[in-house]
Amino acid sequence: MARRTQRAVIAGAGLGGLALALRLAARGWQVTVCEQADAPGGKMNRWVSHGFSFDTGPSLLTLPWVFEELFAAAGEKLHEHLRLVRMPTLGRYVYDDGAAFTYTANLPEWLDTLRAIGPRDADGFFRFMRLGARLYELSCETFLRRPVSAPPDMRVLRALRHLPFRHAWGNYHRSVAAHFHSPYLRQLYDRYPTFVGSSPYACPATLLVIPYIEYALGGWYVRGGLHRLVEALIALLEARKADIRTATPITAICHASGRVTGVVTGSGERIPADVVAFNGDAAQAPRLLGRDASPLSRESSRSLSGLVFLIALGRNLPELHHHNVYFSADYPREFDDLFMRRAHPADPTVYVSIPSRTDRSLVPGAGETLFIMSNAPATDATAWTDATVAQARRQVFARLKKSGFPDIDRDIVAETSCTPRTLAERYDMPGGAIYGSHSHGWRGAFYRPPNADGRIAGLYYVGGSVHPGGGTPTVLQSAAIVDELIKRHERP
Repeated sequence: MARRTQRAVIAGAGLGGLALALRLAARGWQVTVCEQADAPGGKMNRWVSHGFSFDTGPSLLTLPWVFEELFAAAGEKLHEHLRLVRMPTLGRYVYDDGAAFTYTANLPEWLDTLRAIGPRDADGFFRFMRLGARLYELSCETFLRRPVSAPPDMRVLRALRHLPFRHAWGNYHRSVAAHFHSPYLRQLYDRYPTFVGSSPYACPATLLVIPYIEYALGGWYVRGGLHRLVEALIALLEARKADIRTATPITAICHASGRVTGVVTGSGERIPADVVAFNGDAAQAPRLLGRDASPLSRESSRSLSGLVFLIALGRNLPELHHHNVYFSADYPREFDDLFMRRAHPADPTVYVSIPSRTDRSLVPGAGETLFIMSNAPATDATAWTDATVAQARRQVFARLKKSGFPDIDRDIVAETSCTPRTLAERYDMPGGAIYGSHSHGWRGAFYRPPNADGRIAGLYYVGGSVHPGGGTPTVLQSAAIVDELIKRHERP
């Protein structure tokens, strides 16, 4: 007797959901992807205006081997679908007192810059990178490849023998300070926990792995924009007969006798399934299951949100880099504003990505595409009215002006904004929290929601709000982990 084709429903077409859908479709599953928005991709999306093309989400990739593994799982080669470009410069950093330098990926050039910034800090940089390398090696053997509930095997036990205890298990900021004397370098490396929506003053030092990954293994750009990754995944899914439905919200996940049975859509359609994978904020899953609200939905647990301005500019900015960071004058106060007072900082650190400096295919001729972002709290208290957005925009541009950013007002061709409220409503994320819960303390960093439901067989969770966490490569790793769990537990 022929085996029945197994059916999977993926609730959400974010990057994690698409990656899992591709892995399952490549193994012969009948896959249906339901996305509540009008286009797949989640936060990794695109906005086009007047011939200018913008990524609305991530602006940089790391760990390219993770992407290669995903395509290989579908019998494909990454380089045949996407062109990844390693960035020679990781950022231009500008400080409140006017100090500025380029964080180059060229080690000899960076060491010259480093010695000029902090003559005593070259040795600290190498110790910092060695520590990051050990944490990365440990993460690859444990955290990045295994479900949080898996018992340790011999491979894990061998890795744990080499735990780097010194400076790796305390507070992130204090560990940075133990390696660098220069306040400029301390502020530079204190920025990295924001990559997972967290404060350097509250998260564990194990997140030192993030600056190591970027520097040692590279920051990468996708030619044509990072949304090209979404387009490539959609094309591969369609070639494998996956059913991708947009404007199709899931209103309930159905289950009976401890086993998932399917989903109900906003139109009332019931889609039966052997497996359901929820690719959304883990705090929202209980609502779909008829359970009590998750503690993850509390404001005190949420990661950072963001305020983004996408600006099409009618002139070139050759003096600027692809990645630019303009630091606030008081970094500790900025994070107090974000996590304690839960307000947009009066003096925010501002990140400006200008991918058109690298990729002229994004603009119709002369001009630039500007992605301007400040961190914002994921709070329900701020309504983000037009007046609120205008005030925050003034704060952002006051910081840019003080830091020597050129006056661009007369050259703006088109502009749109994305606020925490936009994120909350568009992607069903509490308060617009980009990474689900923050990574403060050991529990926040390492005990994120698991990838398999503990009470309902066949129900799985994928994406940045669950294990192993936020960030593009870790989202793809969550898909790989769920795929392995399904192989292990879901027999035809």
